Amino acid sequence: MTPLLRDQFERLALRLAELDAILADPAVAADPQRWRTLSREQSEVRGVVERYRRYQQREADLAAAQEMQAHEEDREMAEMAREEIAAAGADLERLQFELQTALIPRDPDDERNAFLEIRAGTGGDESALFAGDLARMYLRFCERQGWRTEVLSQSDAEIGGYKELVLRIAGERVYEQLRFESGGHRVQRVPATESQGRIHTSACTVAVMPEPDEAEEVQLNPAELRIDTFRASGAGGQHVNKTDSAIRITHLPTGLVAECQDDRSQHRNKAKAMAVLAARLREKDRSERAAKEAATRKSLIGSGDRSDRIRTYNFPQGRLTDHRINLTLYKLGTIMDGDLSDVVTALHAARGAEQLAQLESGGR
Repeated sequence: MTPLLRDQFERLALRLAELDAILADPAVAADPQRWRTLSREQSEVRGVVERYRRYQQREADLAAAQEMQAHEEDREMAEMAREEIAAAGADLERLQFELQTALIPRDPDDERNAFLEIRAGTGGDESALFAGDLARMYLRFCERQGWRTEVLSQSDAEIGGYKELVLRIAGERVYEQLRFESGGHRVQRVPATESQGRIHTSACTVAVMPEPDEAEEVQLNPAELRIDTFRASGAGGQHVNKTDSAIRITHLPTGLVAECQDDRSQHRNKAKAMAVLAARLREKDRSERAAKEAATRKSLIGSGDRSDRIRTYNFPQGRLTDHRINLTLYKLGTIMDGDLSDVVTALHAARGAEQLAQLESGGR
C-alpha cells in the first residue's frame, strides 16, 4: 500500500474520532436530520477504519511469520510460518482491494431516477426501426430490474419505430446502472426493406440523465423560458387529442427544448417537461466539465458525449461490441431482449479499475 493511501486512512481515523465526539453532543442529538447524516457518515467511516486496522494487524502478522521462517530451525514451526505467510498475504491483497474500493468517490446522482432519450440518427427508416429495438431492449431491462417506466414524449416513424422517445425510469439506483448507455449506438444488419440482402449500417443516439431534485427544477429562470402549448398526437386517448394539453418548453439561452404530451393535464405535462429540461441543462453542464477533463486525461469510459460511437450491434454475427472497453459478446439476441447485465457489469468494473489506478497514482 502506498504512503498516500495510508495517509488517507489515517485521516479517516481522525475523522472517526471527531464524529464520535460530535455525536456525543446532546445538541446534535436534538437535531434529527443532522444526527442521521452524521450517524450515516460515522457508520461508513468506522467500517473503513476497522478494515484498515485489520490490514495493519495482518501486516504485523506477516512480518512476524517472515521473521520466524528466517530464524526457525524446527521444520514443523517453519512450515507453520510458511502457511501463515501465505494466509496473511492473501488477506492483505483482499483487504487492500476492499480499502481502495471504499475510497472511490461516490456520485450522488447514482441514487437518482433517470430520463432516457433515444433518437434516430443516420440511416433513415432503418435507424427509426433500430430506435424501436433499443427502446424495447431498455424497457425489458427495466422490467428485469423491477423499475417503473413512463413515456414522456414520443415521435413515431411512419414504418415503425421512433424518430424520438423520452422515458422516465424510476427505481433503485437507476442512473448508476444506466449512466454508461449515453452515446452513439450503431447497428449493422440487413434491413427488412433491403431486397438484395445487403448489410446496412445505421445509428441512434442515447442519452441518460439523472432526474434532478425538485429544488433544482425551480432554479430555472422563468424569463429564460418560452412555453408553448399544442395538441397532443399519437397514443394517449381521444380526450388527449381534443385538447391543447401538450407542453413544449424552450430554454432560450441554450436552445434546449423539452416537451411532454402523455398526460391529459396541462399542469402535469408542464411539470414533467420542466423536469426533463432541468435534467438536460444539468447534463449539458456535466458534459462540458467532462470535455475539459478529457482534454487533460483520457477517460476509459468516455465523456458520455452523444457523438461518441460507444457500441455496435452486429446482427449477422450475433455480436455486440462496446468499443470503450473492447468488450465483445456473442449473445446479441438475449441482450436485445433486455439482458444487459453482462454489459453493465463490465462497464462498471472498468470504471472501478480506472478509479483505483487514479487513487494509487495520487489522482494524476
